[in-house]
Amino acid sequence: MTPNGTWAHLIMSAEALSGICATALMTGLIFARFTRPTSQILFSDRMIIAPWNGVPHLMFRMANQRQNQLVEAQLSLMILLSEQTTEGQTLRRPTDLSLVRSRNPMFAMTWLAMHRIDESSPFHGENALAKLAEVKAEVYVTLTGFDETLMQTVHARFRYMLDHILPAARFVDVVSQGEDGTRTIDYEKFLDIVEEGS
Repeated sequence: MTPNGTWAHLIMSAEALSGICATALMTGLIFARFTRPTSQILFSDRMIIAPWNGVPHLMFRMANQRQNQLVEAQLSLMILLSEQTTEGQTLRRPTDLSLVRSRNPMFAMTWLAMHRIDESSPFHGENALAKLAEVKAEVYVTLTGFDETLMQTVHARFRYMLDHILPAARFVDVVSQGEDGTRTIDYEKFLDIVEEGS
């Protein structure tokens, strides 16, 4: 069957053009969806409170499970607190927690993130964890970095509840160096924590 007449040719041309455009559009959308980069960042399932140079710090660690590096990685830490206004309304108030180092120019293997617990920290003082539990506090971590292989920005996030925080503990060392100078990570011990006195 072939179009007969001017209008038939115009309609056939419009259908062919719209079909080509629709195919190209769907191909682009599908390609963009399935080629979206994932960060594959492994977070420790618990946070710890341990001294660092004589000052207590809230710590957690991350590992980059990809073989490539994340360039200009930016880390943010936030605690979400419930508070009640004088009008009787309950609000969730986010508060940024300062980090000893919030930027990593080359995140290739592991990163131990630390929040200094001083007078400005909500974790400061006796029974701080119990007081934070009363306001249903939660800690959120957000990581953003530029994947040098995929040439795209990737994101990762994680949430810690207060019962995920262990005082007086330390992480087990997971990085080892071979005779040729190559560093490797023992992922089987990545989540392991040693509590003081154990």
